[in-house]
Formats: sequence, structure tokens, C-alpha cells
Amino acid sequence: MKLDRLLAIVIMLVNRRMIQAKELADHFEVSVRTIYRDIDVINQAGIPVISYQGAGGGIGLSDGYRLDRNVLTNNELVAIVTALQSVSTTHGSSSNKQLLEKMQSIVPAAESEQFQFQTQQFIVDMSPWGRQGPMEEKLAQLKTAVEKGFEITFTYCNAQGEVTKRSVEPHTLVLKKQSWYLYAFCLERQQFRLFKLFRMKDIEDQKRSFVRKNVSVEQIPWNEEWSSPEKTTTLRLRFHQRAKHIAEEWFGIEALNIEASGENSEKEARYIVSVHYPEDRWLYGFILSFGQDVEVLEPEHIRGKIKEIAASIQQMYK
Repeated sequence: MKLDRLLAIVIMLVNRRMIQAKELADHFEVSVRTIYRDIDVINQAGIPVISYQGAGGGIGLSDGYRLDRNVLTNNELVAIVTALQSVSTTHGSSSNKQLLEKMQSIVPAAESEQFQFQTQQFIVDMSPWGRQGPMEEKLAQLKTAVEKGFEITFTYCNAQGEVTKRSVEPHTLVLKKQSWYLYAFCLERQQFRLFKLFRMKDIEDQKRSFVRKNVSVEQIPWNEEWSSPEKTTTLRLRFHQRAKHIAEEWFGIEALNIEASGENSEKEARYIVSVHYPEDRWLYGFILSFGQDVEVLEPEHIRGKIKEIAASIQQMYK
């Protein structure tokens, strides 16, 4: 849109002392003549654009010109930029980068150094170690489907290892505990479901529009769905002292209660944790990931299931 281009040109001119018309034309994929027409429109709107002639010349704004930023305080701007930087670690789209540039452009030059310092005090890097690769492509594909309101189909493998073909109406992309999910209305189940992107493959855009359902994502409905009593099991786990720090990382220091026993020394102390999780294959693998440093006390059937899996692992390595 022309209006978007005009605003973007102003932002670029605010952030740079001077820029050549050819560079602007290449950036926005238009002709140099179109850029000069845009500059005339910007001048007519009261924004002082100046053309500098000769070698090394170009287009710039009058010294001291800044966009009006009275609606936001410095702390509010810092919070916005910090949030944008965090989102960009997992989804570095060009629109995010442009928005960051817009935010930074409305900071007065005299406050720029302090602003940079404040926005670097708190960094949330939600990207995985190493390269993300195919996940970025999947995110871009799903983001487009959400924006355009198109149905998609994909093959999905759930936590129990069951593989199904799904047709859904994608509503929201969710980043939760360093994993991406798609919150979508499943046409087969006729209800909203949360799909983990790592378990999705063969995603196809059906080019078939749908009307978005009236769902309030601000209330984080997937949390209620996941933690509903009928879907979760209460576990009592006993952790060895050597795994205390790992248990604290997962469940929090407050969740650990030292086991009352006169038999164990401080070095051999045990800690009891009560947690609520849906019971599935992921849960069994999660418990087994602690190895010999955890023991399931309750419920009895999960204790038996872990014993059964551990025995089969032992048999495999004989």
C-alpha cells in the first residue's frame, strides 16, 4: 500500500541522516520517479524533506526532526522494544524488524544511548540452540494461513504415537515452554485443539476460507484444556538429593518437601514433589528422563508402568 510505503520512507529518513533515492527505490521495488513523487507527498504533509545535490548527495530530513512520541513514556518504549526483540529470536520476520526500527526512530538523539542501554538489560532468547531450519519454514507457512484465514490439512502424530490426517481452521500460533503450537478448530473433532508443530508434517494450504470463531485467546484457553481434572493425574515423586537442583528447575523450590526420615543423612536426603500432568507416553518418558534419581510413589498404576518400561529397556540392552 502507498500509505505504508510513505510511512516506511519517513521512518528510514528519521533513522538515517541521508539516503539515496535509488536505494529507496530498490528497497520498495518501485521506480526512482515513484520515490520522488512520494517525497513530494511527504513534503505536502508538513514533514520537511530536503534533497542534497552533488556527489554523495541524497534525501534527508531537517536537522532535529523527530516523530511525535508524546503518547509513550521511555519505560513503555523500552518494554515494547524488549518484547519485540524477544519475539524476533524465534520469528525474525521483516515486519518485526521494521516495527523495531519504527520504535527506535522516535527516541530523541540525546536519549538514544540510555535507551540502548535499557533495552539490553533484559534479553529473552527463546530460540533453540543451533539452527532452527525447517521449523522457521513451518512457522511462516502457518502464519500465512492464519492471516489469510485458510483451512489447512496435515498429518499429525499425537503423544500416544497415533498418526491421523487432520483438517483444521488455524486461529493462533502459540509459543509455550520453547515449543511452538497451533491452536486451531479441528473439523474432524468439531472442537478447538492444540497441535505441536514438531508433530505436524505434510502441511497443505487448502485455499478455502473460513470464518474465525469467537474465541478469546487472551484467556489462554489451551491452559484450561490441558489442566482440566478429567485429563490430568496427580503424581507423587521422590527425588534423590543429587537430583534436587534438577527438580527445582522443573517444579520450583517451593514444590520440594524434604522427606521425614531418620534413616537418611543430609547427603542422602529425599524430596517429595506432588504434580499434575496428563497421562500419556510423554509423561512416561519425562519420568524416565530422571533415571535412577526419581521414584514414582503414586499412583500405583503409573509406578507399575514405569517398572514395566524400565524392565523392557533392561531386556533390550542384555
